[in-house]
Amino acid sequence: MTKIGSEASSLLSAVKDIVPALRANGQQAEDQRWLPVANLDLLEAAGVFRMATPRAFGGLDLSLREQSAVLAEIARGCPSSSWVSMVWVSSAWMVSLFPEELQSEVFKNPSVRISGGFSPTGTLVPAGDGYTLNGTWGFNSGCRGADWNMMLANVERPDGSVDEAVVLVPIDQFTVDDDWNASSLAATGSCTTHARDVHVPAHRVVIPAEAEAAIAAGIELPPPPPGRGYGLYSFLFSQAVATFVGIARGALEMFLERLPGRGISYTAWDDQAEHPVTQIQIGAAASRIAAAEALSEQMYELLQTRADAYEELTLEERGAVRGHSAYAVQLCKEAVEILYSASGASVIKRSVPLQRFHRDIQGLSLHGWIVLNTNLELYGRLLLGKDPQTALL
Repeated sequence: MTKIGSEASSLLSAVKDIVPALRANGQQAEDQRWLPVANLDLLEAAGVFRMATPRAFGGLDLSLREQSAVLAEIARGCPSSSWVSMVWVSSAWMVSLFPEELQSEVFKNPSVRISGGFSPTGTLVPAGDGYTLNGTWGFNSGCRGADWNMMLANVERPDGSVDEAVVLVPIDQFTVDDDWNASSLAATGSCTTHARDVHVPAHRVVIPAEAEAAIAAGIELPPPPPGRGYGLYSFLFSQAVATFVGIARGALEMFLERLPGRGISYTAWDDQAEHPVTQIQIGAAASRIAAAEALSEQMYELLQTRADAYEELTLEERGAVRGHSAYAVQLCKEAVEILYSASGASVIKRSVPLQRFHRDIQGLSLHGWIVLNTNLELYGRLLLGKDPQTALL
């Protein structure tokens, strides 16, 4: 098992202390469709937003495993707070792989908050010393409180050629629509953002195809930071699981807290905890959570081992990360469903946080990254020696 260092342990302890406050603020967060200032201040003070920032810029430079442990703990208190934190710190990790000039600019604030949209729904046209950006990106989680926005866009050149690029722009150069009204993850502020004729300096645009061409030409590129070259999609898919694990842990905890003194309506059972079916349900839910945690640990160990050795994951390993991530998510979702269905009619009250956790995990499990059948199909194709039919590995 990957070890957690002293700094990560201190951060994890600090986050555990604020879980009750995060949970208590859950209804306010949902009502205002964005995280309360109190939540953001608590997370900031704990050091959450410095997790992925390199030490050279005043960050903690935590490993994938360590970051995920913190994100799971946040989700135990507030799923939306965890998801937004995940978006911001995973984007910061991505910046740590970029050229030094861009890192120096972005990490002037070690607790930088970077939202992102990973659908190439924008265009970049060469202009002067950079590019002109236009586009619209939906489901932009965390954009309401971000400093920067990291987007995918297509570079359109005069010769007709097109390359996909990652572009980083200060959030104040985007227009943000207040259009996030959702039944789950309501407080993530996943609004739509627009760029209209925004000038982007060349150093803020990274074109993966150019790096691949340089490697093919024998040009040696700088290696990733020591122990942090996890591979983009394997990192994103596996880290996303942490929020689901935390939601399931929180749901189990809240179910057990509500159980004492509860009977089963219209029956002779005046203590639900004594009913064998309830005992089976708790055991089934807890076992699913433990299985999801075990799959996560396996993925984090694999990714860390490869990163420490400066090795890339094999195609089969990358497929396994996608398949196992989706299956861990499914296990967590099933655990929460079991607990919700065993909670009686009073669980539907908005004052009972368990109903929000149930809605959040239902909605979040529909995310395109981690839809079960899509990822299991991909994993199965690779196990059968077939083409995965996707580049998102």
